[in-house]
Amino acid sequence: MNYSIYSADRSTHLKIVVVALVAGIAVAGLGLASRVTSDTASTRTAAIYKAGKPMTISSSDALVAR
Repeated sequence: MNYSIYSADRSTHLKIVVVALVAGIAVAGLGLASRVTSDTASTRTAAIYKAGKPMTISSSDALVAR
């Protein structure tokens, strides 16, 4: 048995490609199936946030100049 990918024959490379393709399709299928959908999601509107007073945030307890 040869464990090197460099000296593997054509059928071994084909098996690796097929396994990777099946795994990719399985991951994509699980991702699409687990997506949360809601009937009310299309009728919902985004919340609007308005800017307030400007402020400076500091990690020290020293006096902050504004």
